[in-house]
Amino acid sequence: MTKILILCTGNSCRSQMAEGFLKSFDPTLEVYSAGTAPAERVHPKAVQVMAEEGIDIRKNYPKSVDQFIDQSFDYVITVCDAAKESCPVFTGNVKHRLHIGFEDPAEATGTEEEILAVFRKVRDEIKRDFRRFYEDVIQKEQQED
Repeated sequence: MTKILILCTGNSCRSQMAEGFLKSFDPTLEVYSAGTAPAERVHPKAVQVMAEEGIDIRKNYPKSVDQFIDQSFDYVITVCDAAKESCPVFTGNVKHRLHIGFEDPAEATGTEEEILAVFRKVRDEIKRDFRRFYEDVIQKEQQED
């Protein structure tokens, strides 16, 4: 079984959406997400835009990377926008480290509709890029096993 940890800072938007998509692509994957400074809750707009895709992340909650530090992972993937924030570094046992960066939709400003548009754009980018990761990397590995 492939074990994946998705990291960002607050673990309230991007990493939660990426976790939801990977689990929806393949329920046999063991997928977790965490942050270096976990927020109090998953962002309500992240929950809303994922529900539009038929993925329920309402029961998810932000977790600290510290609770995973003594575990081994096949992949640790950072999703922060490296230009704007420093990506966390996972010091545990990892076979592969990847960075698939996205802007933070929680930083969006404007009207409700403008903010939702940013959340949807980032959600769609996460879906596209994590589907590509799943098809190009995970599925190929599974076929080789």
